[in-house]
Amino acid sequence: MDQILYEVRGGVAVITLNRPEAANAQTMALLDELDAAWTRAARDEEVRVVVLRANGRHFSAGHDLKDRWPGPEEITLEWIYDAETRRYLEYSLKWRNIPKPTIAAVQGKCIAAGLMLCWPCDLIVAAENAEFSDPVVHMGIGGVEYHGHTWELGPRKAKEILFTGRPLTAHEAEQVGMVNKVVPLDELEEATGELASRIARMPAFGLRQAKRAVNQTLDVQGFYAALQAVFDVHQTGHGNALSVGGFPILTRLDDMKERIKQG
Repeated sequence: MDQILYEVRGGVAVITLNRPEAANAQTMALLDELDAAWTRAARDEEVRVVVLRANGRHFSAGHDLKDRWPGPEEITLEWIYDAETRRYLEYSLKWRNIPKPTIAAVQGKCIAAGLMLCWPCDLIVAAENAEFSDPVVHMGIGGVEYHGHTWELGPRKAKEILFTGRPLTAHEAEQVGMVNKVVPLDELEEATGELASRIARMPAFGLRQAKRAVNQTLDVQGFYAALQAVFDVHQTGHGNALSVGGFPILTRLDDMKERIKQG
């Protein structure tokens, strides 16, 4: 496991994205390693709290599109649907429901699929330089596979961020309740560690039941059903792109970056 680092510090499992040279862009191998780390933390009876963090300047630049799809002759909507169901939707839901408190520590850019790493966590601590965005409308897609947007931001702010592709600052994210705490960049690790240690002193079963109570309430309100439904909406974006241009997205990555720079 070289793209993901794992250690336990006083009852707190620390999972670290370790691909800083690529802004922690997510390859399929990285996601599989990350899932293995989450599973390990969930099964370890000594672990009371799990922290997800990232090495380097940025939390995650999203999916590594160079790694994401097979050759053109092998790309079908069925292949995309099956691959994204497993590694995107199911992984994110699995991490969300791990029966231990989880905290994401986010710095720098958190783009598109980066949201699918921090949103499943119970709490988010953000550095002041953190920016959260989902600019995939540039690519003809209505949003990333795990549609937490409406739940995390509220409907109008979710639409604004999706329609414009602009990033949400750390302080904006805190104002809408998506982020629990914003701290200076050089205090991110310490602040996250202190929060994790404080939670780890609570009774483990009580923490588990408190988490289940909140997650179950969201599911009763429609969270789980909505994610399943919007995942299928997401797939229509790939289907449209395949029918129009023979590729799962309408815009290549370089074009998207240039559009974002131009505003």
